Amino acid sequence: MRTLLTLLGSLITLQLAGCASNGDPRDPLEPMNRTIHDFNEGLDRMVMKPVAQGYQAVMPGFAETGVRNFFSNLGDVGILANDVLQFKLESSASDLMRLSVNSTFGLLGLLDIASEMGLHKHSEDFGQTLGRWGLSDGPYLVLPFFGASSFRDAAGLMVDLQYTDMLWYVDDIATRNQIWAVRAVSKRAELLEAKKAMDAAALDPYEFMRDFYLEYRRNQVYDGKPPAEADD
Repeated sequence: MRTLLTLLGSLITLQLAGCASNGDPRDPLEPMNRTIHDFNEGLDRMVMKPVAQGYQAVMPGFAETGVRNFFSNLGDVGILANDVLQFKLESSASDLMRLSVNSTFGLLGLLDIASEMGLHKHSEDFGQTLGRWGLSDGPYLVLPFFGASSFRDAAGLMVDLQYTDMLWYVDDIATRNQIWAVRAVSKRAELLEAKKAMDAAALDPYEFMRDFYLEYRRNQVYDGKPPAEADD
């Protein structure tokens, strides 16, 4: 991860030094971003998509749901931490109850009992926390392997991975990497239909993803009620 950040920082420095914006002011690093986007897409076509399709084909539906619920429950730890950092007391109480119920009665999260009780899942991360406290998202940024992001969200992702991702606390590196791989495949399998629809609808998948991501994150930071912009 540190090597990746060092390489990415070097690339960004070079691009900022020698590149002006290619049209969209939110995306001054578009040439570099498109290169990384194409790399990620190639990796997805050759590796992630076929593996996810195979995973979906051999896994019984209930098992696939159980795996997805398990990782979702682990993710609620980071969501709860960012609820607290944003002073969202009501969400904090709800997510604490959700985590407790699913971790106990839900068999470590394999069963999502909390949702059936009306404790709906929230979506918070450190990038949103930084945005809530006034930090702008900065230039759009495509990360190798991780995909669409921004300067703010990339920094937030590193903090989440380091401190609130429960897999980071698995001591055995081989075991930790195997669990990370299963989580990545499970998530990709969940997005198979959505990715297929996006590819069919988008004339330029890069621009589609960029515009969708930036608007989606803006809505997340403002809990679905973003302030009006001059060009809205």
